[in-house]
Amino acid sequence: MIRQRNLWITVLLLWSLAPLLWQLYTSFCTHEALLQPLAEHNQRWTLDNYRQVLTANPPFWRYLLNSVIVGISSTGLTLLIAIPAAYSLSKVSQNIARMAKIILLGAALFPYVLLFLALLELARSFNLGNNLLALSFPYAGLSMPLAVLLLLSAFRDLPSELEEAARLEGLGLWQRLRWVLIPLIGPATASTAILVFLFSWNEYPIALTWISRADLLTLPVAIARIAGSSVYSIPYGAYAAATVLGALPLLLLVLIFQRQIVSGLTQGAIKG
Repeated sequence: MIRQRNLWITVLLLWSLAPLLWQLYTSFCTHEALLQPLAEHNQRWTLDNYRQVLTANPPFWRYLLNSVIVGISSTGLTLLIAIPAAYSLSKVSQNIARMAKIILLGAALFPYVLLFLALLELARSFNLGNNLLALSFPYAGLSMPLAVLLLLSAFRDLPSELEEAARLEGLGLWQRLRWVLIPLIGPATASTAILVFLFSWNEYPIALTWISRADLLTLPVAIARIAGSSVYSIPYGAYAAATVLGALPLLLLVLIFQRQIVSGLTQGAIKG
């Protein structure tokens, strides 16, 4: 039984890690080795793919910085609105809360690509193009339903006696949120923040249409331009190197906050 379980875990890990391992392998291979993987080559391994990406103009780190700016601003704006909204919903009646959760769930499942033209018109009307911070508005709006649902569940799991005790101590609403409630839902807040950041980091269509300046491109758009830089050949090695470099910050982020992510996503799953 234990051996069979370990086998399934190994298979799932290989299935999950296979794309990343293949990209890592491709990023260190020469173009000839990729075209003829079974043939013998004088030079199979190379760092030229990484040199090509890191020495490009604009430099690759600029795209990373742009994505970090967009991710942090989108995450901050989302949490700033989602936390009070989730707290408010946790205090309303069950019928209203149930209806609100159904609406939020429908909004979270709605394919945002259908809003593509409407968001583009908003960008034109309010002159939001070529502004990294402006991307946080649509990103926060698209992430809001899921963020509110996660935080609403966290608020509902808190014992009501804690807030009652804080109210008896003379703490106002914002003081209770700041000093009592928000620290207690820290794991759920952390997991929500990571999910919003990941969405902002990987989002492509909105960033493609809202940003046209080369020095303001976010990482997915910049990587897509590397892949389509030539109509005669595809730079597989450079594309793979850019993918690996772009995934490293996310892997580091998840490894640092993995305990908070797991705790936040499983919070309330077990009662008793």
